[in-house]
Amino acid sequence: MKNYYVYILTNKPNGTLYIGVTNDLARRIYEHRNKLINGFTQKYNIKKLIYFEVFDRIEDAILREKRLKKWNRQWKIELIEKTNPNWIDLYERLVDN
Repeated sequence: MKNYYVYILTNKPNGTLYIGVTNDLARRIYEHRNKLINGFTQKYNIKKLIYFEVFDRIEDAILREKRLKKWNRQWKIELIEKTNPNWIDLYERLVDN
């Protein structure tokens, strides 16, 4: 079964937030970290994975991404801090597995 991910990146604790969706989280974060993707994350040096959710269906992941993007900033921060109160970079844990 294939997994799909909604993820949130930042450039620093309480910094600029970026929300995305992918079917390969490790690869996608690697691309952000190494500035292989032109655009917003490259411009603002956004490469720290601070939150992600896993879905079985791409439709559910896309719907969640769209909903999160409409949330106000405080709601996003509260969501992140429920599971990652210290805003640690989760990428290292992801690739260590």
